[in-house]
Amino acid sequence: MQKTALISVYNKTDIEKFAKELVNLGWKIISSGGTAKYLSDAGIKVTDVAEITGMPPILDHRVVTLHPKIFGGLLAENTPEHLSELEKYGIPYIDLVCVDLYPLEEETKNPNATRESVIEKTDIGGPTIIRSSAKGGRIVVCDKDDRKKVLDWLKDEEPDAESFKRTLAAKAEYTVAKYCMTSAEYLSGGKFSGFLGEEALICKYGENAWQTPAFLFKTKTADPLALAHSNFKRLSGEPLSYNNLADLDRLLQTMTHIAAGFDFNNKKVPKIAIGVKHGNPCGVAVGDNSLNVLEKMLEGDLRAIFGGLIMVNFPIGEEEANTLLTFKMPEGRRRLLDGIFAPEFAGTAVEKLKRKGDKCRFLANPALAILDRTSLDISPRFRYVRGGFLQQPNYTFVPNLSKTPFDKSVSRGVFDSTLKDVMLAWAIGCTSNSNTITLVKDGKLLGNGVGQQDRVGAAKLAIFRADDAVAFAKNLDIGCPLGHPMSKLAEADLENAVAYSDSFFPFPDAVEVLINRGIKTIFSTSGSVNDEKIIELCKNKGVNLILIPDAEARGFYQH
Repeated sequence: MQKTALISVYNKTDIEKFAKELVNLGWKIISSGGTAKYLSDAGIKVTDVAEITGMPPILDHRVVTLHPKIFGGLLAENTPEHLSELEKYGIPYIDLVCVDLYPLEEETKNPNATRESVIEKTDIGGPTIIRSSAKGGRIVVCDKDDRKKVLDWLKDEEPDAESFKRTLAAKAEYTVAKYCMTSAEYLSGGKFSGFLGEEALICKYGENAWQTPAFLFKTKTADPLALAHSNFKRLSGEPLSYNNLADLDRLLQTMTHIAAGFDFNNKKVPKIAIGVKHGNPCGVAVGDNSLNVLEKMLEGDLRAIFGGLIMVNFPIGEEEANTLLTFKMPEGRRRLLDGIFAPEFAGTAVEKLKRKGDKCRFLANPALAILDRTSLDISPRFRYVRGGFLQQPNYTFVPNLSKTPFDKSVSRGVFDSTLKDVMLAWAIGCTSNSNTITLVKDGKLLGNGVGQQDRVGAAKLAIFRADDAVAFAKNLDIGCPLGHPMSKLAEADLENAVAYSDSFFPFPDAVEVLINRGIKTIFSTSGSVNDEKIIELCKNKGVNLILIPDAEARGFYQH
């Protein structure tokens, strides 16, 4: 018996090629309105829906396919009883549906959209056909990228038909669900919200081995640029774990904030290298020479970076690979890393950096090489809470350091010598777990005091991490591990360093901790009842204080 396909699409690009292939396979084509005319003009024999229903399109084409003689053909089961009923009423059994939807999401994002224009772009017949076809167990093609796959499957005599059609039906239901959610969000002004995902990767497990299954999903709010997680190409190493993917997200936030800050304030994005452990930067550096930048990044914390992940915005070649492996490592030992993200890997870099058991992941994404102020992620951020989820706009604030005078500030202006360090400290601190105080000098992260309950603790932790990193490197040089009776303590050179605080100082105490170690520039926010005391302290100590209102510039992140 001749099989029948119903084709009705908004975007008609190449639809005639799909229809011709079906005709060549012996199929009959049913279509409607503009699609029927388009296919007919392309020389394809088409039966118009109106010929079957006996009804022309009505209500300005709002009702075309919504008719029992169409939906009976989609929902009937392949049983003698149903087939007999179809024959009685002259209803064709429809085996395949190829339907796309009006561009509703595109219209809702149009700044000139009105409720009337959105309603006109709200498809009713399309989603109804798609869902009816899925329920009826038909071949449902709602994604143009599936057309060739379906044709190849038909030509191959439909192997594993039940599984194949079920996969298409699942995508069909997901497509309609996204479409309906878009309408609900628009009509409610955001009071109804949700996010729907399509599996992009299966993780071995979640944060811990007993948390299975764990997935990476692509959502309808996924970054349209190439920086989306799913656009990183794995060149070698094990698949990314749940924790790796979380760290990748944090790395991207820090990397794009650094790039945006430098592009906005300095008109040039430098070479950037970031090392993270548990999402928080333990080493960051910027500069003009890739090898020097990598060395400064590693020096940020030679101990913490061991087993960490690294992201750079420049290619990793053989020299860069040697630096990552051997810089300040004891002779004969290699540095172990869990992952490296770069625009590209050249020569034998991957082979040099590989770990036993493929434990180091190498992911390339050319988009990392072309970062600027437009690279910030602007999609909403979601977080599960018990019984629901939180939603907020993304982190997109970039300070304008050419703006003077600053709010309640004793700033003498940000000079070229400190502009880059202020910018770097801000970008690191505002993408680290708050409360955070971040110390930077000469384009290099010295200490990152993250996740503290108070600012004195964050200041002391930032200084401790800076001192500890220097002591570790010093004792590494003399072959004596920290904690050994012969090991030596050391202090980092924090004279004239920059400190960033992700919110205002409630009291002068944390500011005093920083000033006592030689900090000469502090970038923070105003809003404390003790702002005037802090300003007076900085005046008396000759410290450059940059304040922007807390409501504008607070950098809380990942509470």
